[in-house]
Amino acid sequence: MTTPVEQETALKEIAFCEQVLAKSGLTVLSETLRDVQQLVSWKNYPHGEVFDPASGAQWFYHSHHPSTTDGEHGHFHCFVRPDGREGPIHHLCAIGIDDHARMTRLFTVNHWVVDDDWLTAEPTIELLRGFDVHMPRPNYLVNRWITAVLVAYEDLITDLVRQRDIAIKAHSPVDGSEPKLCKFLEVTSEHRFQNAAI
Repeated sequence: MTTPVEQETALKEIAFCEQVLAKSGLTVLSETLRDVQQLVSWKNYPHGEVFDPASGAQWFYHSHHPSTTDGEHGHFHCFVRPDGREGPIHHLCAIGIDDHARMTRLFTVNHWVVDDDWLTAEPTIELLRGFDVHMPRPNYLVNRWITAVLVAYEDLITDLVRQRDIAIKAHSPVDGSEPKLCKFLEVTSEHRFQNAAI
């Protein structure tokens, strides 16, 4: 569980990263896509994704532009590889943002969406603290912003991961297939932020 001090520090870091970028008219979105000439929906950015070998944290951004979700440009998928780049990969959550890089939602997805090495809720929750990205690309402030989001909202993400498992367990595909592989269940839990543009 995140302490109030840790949460406050992380929220300040989110604001700090946004303010420094804004001095040059930049955002976490513009920096993530800064080398992109033509945005391709569903393609992962930046090329090769971002991986911190010290922590095993990994993320990529992709866009559903034009969005299939009201007010959302795309989202950052956040993972941890506790045994290194060639080891198992575990999805933690995704951070949805709008065209101005404002957070629209935090959410979890079904197994088939990211095809990670599946863990149930409690082992996944234990990995949350392992997400810590100190890398220069695509921008150090982008990496610190994403890291701070997972710290600031750790308690919320913990609840979302537990809700994910409940939703999957309760899902009964009409064709009798495995719920984790059912394409009719994509987003398994989400929290929408009140200031989200919809």
